[in-house]
Amino acid sequence: MPLTAVASKLAVRPEQPLVRMLAGMTLGADVEFSSQRFADVVVAVPVGPIDHAHAEPLRHALAPILEQPAATRRALVLNLADVAYISSMGLRVLMMAAKHLRGQNARIAVAALQPVVDEIFSIARFNHVVEVFPSVGAALATLSPDAAAAYDTAGRSGP
Repeated sequence: MPLTAVASKLAVRPEQPLVRMLAGMTLGADVEFSSQRFADVVVAVPVGPIDHAHAEPLRHALAPILEQPAATRRALVLNLADVAYISSMGLRVLMMAAKHLRGQNARIAVAALQPVVDEIFSIARFNHVVEVFPSVGAALATLSPDAAAAYDTAGRSGP
């Protein structure tokens, strides 16, 4: 059901900012996800809301990355530029990924947060769980010079 229909049933005014932001989303749609390796860092790109309906598919999409041997992956960067909303279920997926990576002596970061997602991270104090960067390039520059160089060489055409 499109969220505009949900909003109308709840008598929410369409001119409200959150309603305008959510108007294009559809409940229950599949999560889009891609990833690319730059040297010793994997950059993953989820697309769409990470809410209750999308948290489990995201967890499954991250599983192969998390299962890689620790020696081949120094860090995971999640490019959240195309994520307009994240719920507590989505935060839980990120928290579990962070715990797993810390157990392997690897790091996890998020980059390019949309304003609503940034606010959610601030309220939840999630910057204490994952590292937060303004861009993928900034994250890679901090996490791995080799990954930053590979990213620059790729012309930043990757995620």
